[in-house]
Amino acid sequence: MNAMQRTLTALGQQEPDRVPLFLLTTEHGAKEVGLSIEEYYSRAGNVIEGQMRLLKKYRADCLYGFYYAAIEMEAWGGHTIFMPDGPPLCGSPIITRAEQIDTLIPPAIETAPGLQRVLDTIRGLKERVGDSVPIIGVAISPFSLPVMQMGFDNYLELIYEQPERFERLMQANITFSVNWANAQLAAGATAICYFDPVSSTTNIPRELYLKTGQTVARQALSRIKGPTATHMASGRALPIIGEIADTGTAIIGVSALEDLAALKAAANRRVSLLGNLNGIEMRRWTTAHAEFEVRRAIAKAGRGGGFLLGDNHGEIPWLVPDEVLLAIGDAVERWGNYPLDWVDDWLKEND
Repeated sequence: MNAMQRTLTALGQQEPDRVPLFLLTTEHGAKEVGLSIEEYYSRAGNVIEGQMRLLKKYRADCLYGFYYAAIEMEAWGGHTIFMPDGPPLCGSPIITRAEQIDTLIPPAIETAPGLQRVLDTIRGLKERVGDSVPIIGVAISPFSLPVMQMGFDNYLELIYEQPERFERLMQANITFSVNWANAQLAAGATAICYFDPVSSTTNIPRELYLKTGQTVARQALSRIKGPTATHMASGRALPIIGEIADTGTAIIGVSALEDLAALKAAANRRVSLLGNLNGIEMRRWTTAHAEFEVRRAIAKAGRGGGFLLGDNHGEIPWLVPDEVLLAIGDAVERWGNYPLDWVDDWLKEND
């Protein structure tokens, strides 16, 4: 099977030849082409070359069109702070007074230089691989985007104290996020990763999610013209996994804070799981420990398909060393082949 066939089989709740590996590397591409992170992201050609090298090097089953979260805020008039050894950060909030929401207009995708670089990257990757490898685009959810637009504390106050302005902000963000997601699909993305960490029960109560994040997701996802994966970006999903499935998403990116076996049971074949290797702890893993974590994840969630192995946040940190990522690829090739006959004995000894 090629990467696309392997992934589609798993998402169909069937067992492919082996567990798909979705190693979501971003800044590592800068290392591969010998550029600083800021220079790397300045041209689509750099990212295309970086992603193609990473695909071959780590033997993953997807390409990642994602640059950095703050690139969406650039479209809204914000700015990005580049770091030498980590993901670019979002600068000052663009909304400093709630009254600004009253006249907020979603930016046009075609006039945002950063977004156009991402689209050029997706087009270039599509030219390289066609339909043989999934290409993943990213849109920050309309419900989570305000953390960058106005800051977490001000956003929570808006949700609780100014429901009308909250609703107006959501409608503006839905328009932007849907347009951005659909532009990536039109450029050649196979699916959209819908990052929605604020909806996680790590951040808000389940009851509030049902009134806010879920309602927003239903509206947005129904207008995105392709498959989506809702990612909690390290946040917990188990208490709301059924409700996330109700939004129509195909995949849920799950946290290392939760047990994969419990998540797989709760998903109940309604959605597939992506995760849940701990990207932060990965920085300190030995190659032997990397192999152990891969085996544990596959043992708990691999049987019956419906599982893509990846990290739990949606981005491998810059400081994770090559030898660990290479060991993850080695372990998948050694232990991820179906049927997973070794699982029962391993779980008796290790779980």
